[in-house]
Amino acid sequence: MTGVEPLTAYKLRLRYADGQSFEVDLNAWIAETEALSPPKDRDLFAQAKIGFAGRTVDWIEDELDLAADNLRNPAVEQAGDIGRESIRHWRHSTELRLEQAAEALGISRRMLIYYRDGEKPIPRTIWLACLGWKALRPTGSTLPQHIPSAKEYAALHA
Repeated sequence: MTGVEPLTAYKLRLRYADGQSFEVDLNAWIAETEALSPPKDRDLFAQAKIGFAGRTVDWIEDELDLAADNLRNPAVEQAGDIGRESIRHWRHSTELRLEQAAEALGISRRMLIYYRDGEKPIPRTIWLACLGWKALRPTGSTLPQHIPSAKEYAALHA
């Protein structure tokens, strides 16, 4: 992270070393997370600054911070893109090993790791493939040739 700017209403503008900039809304996190209750104080929230080596946003040094990569995921999703955690959740819910997941998506293992680790943005086509795979749950190496009916879909997920 190369920059952080506190905005109004518990929002931050984040700048990253890859040149990307995002706004992230922390309202829900602050409201729902006990450990984040101190930033409810607007004066404290306004003191957000870059922490050690650009890896955190700090409010109280060594006491209250959020990791830059953990902030990037919701920022990406709030901007309408697919965050890296989506790939992790998809793999977990489908119980696919890394190699199986890459094969299911028709990409290399290395590329899936780039997406999973947030090193490359997840293309919309890859995310749609994830959703399609999860919905159809194909078995074997052949892909379905039609979209299942509601009855067939229910049977797939029974």
